Amino acid sequence: MAETINSLEDLGTSTVAPAVNTAPVHAQKLDAQGRAYATGKRKNAVARVWIKPGKGKLVINGREFATYFARPVLQLIVKQPIVATERTDQYDVTVTVAGGGLSGQAGAVRHGISKALNFFEPDLRPVLKKGGFLTRDARVVERKKYGKAKARKSFQFSKR
Repeated sequence: MAETINSLEDLGTSTVAPAVNTAPVHAQKLDAQGRAYATGKRKNAVARVWIKPGKGKLVINGREFATYFARPVLQLIVKQPIVATERTDQYDVTVTVAGGGLSGQAGAVRHGISKALNFFEPDLRPVLKKGGFLTRDARVVERKKYGKAKARKSFQFSKR
């Protein structure tokens, strides 16, 4: 039990250990099949990502990665966290993505892969954090307001 302190002199003689500031320890999070799961989001797109040890196969919605994201820019975006952590041929990635357009889906897949890599190997967190892959990009389309042509654009004004 804690000792009672009645005066300032007693405070100086008490044997209370100083608080030690420790960084949080991140543990590996795996499911029953030995996979890491994460959800990535961007605009209106949501990607569910599973990562397991393998040969580097990337499957998105049951289709090959290169056929789903045909544009090289989108392929580059999706591969960024894997290339940054130098884990190109070590993990098989399975993704289910829905909502939004292809650009938003590519961003969601990138976010999901980054989070899943972080769950599978917590030591990769500094590399992923420095690259900005763990941050969810919260920018979404602004809603249309009444009395306006679009979100902010006004109708053409005529004096007469």
